[in-house]
Amino acid sequence: MPAIASLSLLGASSGEGAIPELMALSQPWLVLWNFVYIFFLGGPLQEEFGWRGYALPRLQVRHSALVSSVALGIIWAFWHLPLNFISEAGPQYEAAIGMFLGSIVIMVFMSILFTWLYNNTGGNVFATLLFHTMINLSTYIVFPVFETQTGPLYYLISIIAVAIVILAIFGPKRMVREKKRVSETENKRC
Repeated sequence: MPAIASLSLLGASSGEGAIPELMALSQPWLVLWNFVYIFFLGGPLQEEFGWRGYALPRLQVRHSALVSSVALGIIWAFWHLPLNFISEAGPQYEAAIGMFLGSIVIMVFMSILFTWLYNNTGGNVFATLLFHTMINLSTYIVFPVFETQTGPLYYLISIIAVAIVILAIFGPKRMVREKKRVSETENKRC
């Protein structure tokens, strides 16, 4: 996520000619402080036990990983809808008022990344907590993508591209790389 956020900000700065101040990079202790703050109070701890710890496993019992991700992404976008109307919540939410459809799209593709991570860590919610924290930290604090005009578009395109690569490599059914089956004769040799 830091790579996606920094590349999105770099793309925006190349087109706009200026970037927001990168305070967290000039004062590294802010990164640690913000990581702890975001982890405990910025959403991940309050959300991930519900989204990935409870809802995702139940959705995947009945549906493929892709369908589960899309459903959860749409619900997740509506969950964040009230933040779109709180100007004190930050510039990313002010920008999202006019881009609610974009918010749904980004949450759906982001949900694909979360499902891939969750499934490939054996259902580890702590991994999704860290990932969620890194999304918020890198996108809003370290590399403030949403404080630019074109940064959100670069960010959206990057998230979509990564999700498509994951789906192409791991498949939409489980989003987990399948192990090659060892034939019985090879198994007996071992």
